[in-house]
Amino acid sequence: MPSVLWWGRSDREYSRNRLILSHFKELRWNVAFFEPLSSRTGFFESYIKKPRKPDLIWTPCFRQTDITTAAHWARKWRVPLIVDPLISAYQKDVYERCKWPPNSKKALHRKKWESRLFSMADILIADTPAHADFYRDELQVEREKIFVQYVAAEDDHFKPMSFPDKDEVLEVLFYGSFLPLQGIDVIIEAAKQTAGLPLRWTLLGDGDLRSDMERKAKGMNNISFEPWLDYAVLPHRLSRAHILLGIFGETMKANLVIPNKMFQSMALGKPVITRYADAYRDTLADSPIIGWLPPGDSHALANMVVSWSHDTEKLKERGRETRKLFESFFSKEKSKAMLSHMLDFALKKTKESALLS
Repeated sequence: MPSVLWWGRSDREYSRNRLILSHFKELRWNVAFFEPLSSRTGFFESYIKKPRKPDLIWTPCFRQTDITTAAHWARKWRVPLIVDPLISAYQKDVYERCKWPPNSKKALHRKKWESRLFSMADILIADTPAHADFYRDELQVEREKIFVQYVAAEDDHFKPMSFPDKDEVLEVLFYGSFLPLQGIDVIIEAAKQTAGLPLRWTLLGDGDLRSDMERKAKGMNNISFEPWLDYAVLPHRLSRAHILLGIFGETMKANLVIPNKMFQSMALGKPVITRYADAYRDTLADSPIIGWLPPGDSHALANMVVSWSHDTEKLKERGRETRKLFESFFSKEKSKAMLSHMLDFALKKTKESALLS
């Protein structure tokens, strides 16, 4: 069995990591873990603990600071390094958090830092084609070494359940971590425009913006907030809603990513409304099943929800078609096949390089 060394501190239960690790298991790879006390001590710890040489090193999402040490051992052992950042620290700090202006010295330093790290990888994973373009155009990563691996969803956990009764008040539900890219203010403004109609808007989750959103929704009887739920019971709660919402923000990241909630909502077979983004161009872009909206448009959201709410039988059918779309592009088997192709490519390239050296 081939072996992979999972390099860096990470949350193995995070949905992206858990799905990738399950793929490795099903593809019959042995997985070992090297998790230093911190990235700063990782180099020294690696020489003390002396991990066994694998066939491949994998640096999981959000672990940019572990790449340098992982790359050192990849070169030493002559094995490929695959980096799965999921996000760009440069993009997050400059364009999401707006910590520094794009042309400032600190922003350019962060850009150069991350570009150098990503260049160390034999394969850099992007979660969408749009993100792959960003890595190529902004961070100067060679396009040939960038592979797309969609976040997808665990479709044995998020699976279709019974649709809510048509006599119930129609529920429109958003769940998430209340980030700027999600455009929750757009949802609240849309809910305000439907006051008086038999619609219930639910915002489930928690995060930095939740208190601000609660203030914006104050006095609105058709908007309710619910606390974050354990992952194990989340699908059952989502199944009770008639329509699930994606994201509506206008940030750069909102255009580059397909959020977890989109994959999970589709896997549940629920009708979904979300903003259009370049992230969908190779998969869902032309589908009329998804409720596509311009970013930041609360009026369009309100109108679409009202239109969809008139016929729950059509909503059921839209949900069934949404699940079919998920199976076509993002199922666990599709995701596993993408990873398998990437691993084969990495091992083949390394073998060819060894023969030439």
